[in-house]
Amino acid sequence: MRVLTDRVPETIPALAGIGLRFPHHKAVIARRPPVAWFEVHSENYLAGAASRDLETIRRDYPVSLHGVGLSLGSADGLDAAHLDRIVRLAGRIEPGLVSEHLTWSISEGDYLGDLLPLPLTEEALDVVCNNVDRFQQAMRRRILVENPSSYLQYRHSTIPESEFLSAVTQRTGCGILCDVNNIVVCAANHGWDPHAYLDALPSGDIKELHLAGHTMKALDGDAVLLIDDHGSHVDAAVWSLFRKAVRRFGPLPTLIEWDTNIPPLDVLIAEADRAAAILLEPRRAGAHADAA
Repeated sequence: MRVLTDRVPETIPALAGIGLRFPHHKAVIARRPPVAWFEVHSENYLAGAASRDLETIRRDYPVSLHGVGLSLGSADGLDAAHLDRIVRLAGRIEPGLVSEHLTWSISEGDYLGDLLPLPLTEEALDVVCNNVDRFQQAMRRRILVENPSSYLQYRHSTIPESEFLSAVTQRTGCGILCDVNNIVVCAANHGWDPHAYLDALPSGDIKELHLAGHTMKALDGDAVLLIDDHGSHVDAAVWSLFRKAVRRFGPLPTLIEWDTNIPPLDVLIAEADRAAAILLEPRRAGAHADAA
C-alpha cells in the first residue's frame, strides 16, 4: 500500500448532502438552505462565474469534488494539464472529499464524452492503480474511487468488479465511493446479485455513498435495461439496498445525485431528508437496545 504524505483531513460529515447544480446556485447563496454538504463535478468549476459561486458557497458549507473527466482507466495515463487544474481547484475549495470513477473516457488524447466500463483484468488493474497513485500523490491525500454503472461486460474480464475495487484499495490506499444506485443498475443489467456485490466490498474502505434515480428501457421480448440517468426520485430498490449498506458500513456521507430533469431545490432537500432518516436508524436501534 502506498503511504501518502501531507494527508488532508476528510471533513464531510456522515450526513446526507446533495449535488450542487447550476440552476440552484443563486438559491443556495440567497437562502442558505439546511443542507449538510454539497458535492460538485470538478470539471464544471475550473474557472468562470460558476467557480466564483462555488467559492461563495464553500464559505458556508462543506464541499466535495467529484471528477468525471480524469479517466482513471486510460492506459495512456493521466492528462497532466487536467490533473493540475483539479489540484488547483482543490487548493481553492479545500474539499472534504475527492472522488473519481472506475472508468475510462480518454484514448490517444481524444475525450469520448462518456464514462466507459473497463475490462476487469490484471492488466487493467495495473493501469488503474498507477493512475490512482499518481492522482493521490498530486493531491497529497486519499481519493475515493466510485463503482460504475454499465450496460455491457467484456468477455475476457477475469476479476469480479467488487474484487477489482478491493484490489485497488489494497494496492493504493484509496477509499471507495459506493454508488448504491449503480449497484442496482448493474445487477439488473448483468444478472448480478446486488446484495452479494455489497457484501463483497471491504467495509473499512467505504467512505461515501451515492443515491440517484434511474429509468427502465424495455428491450425485445421481456428484457429491460436500467439507465443510470440521475433524472428522477431514488428508486425503492435503491432505498432498500441503501438501508442494508448503512447497517453494514455504518453512517457515512451520503449524496443525492440529480443531473437531468433537475427539479426545484426543495425536492432534492426532501430526498436528502429521507436519506438522513435512514442514516440515523442504526443509532436509534442501538438506543432502543440499551434501553431494553
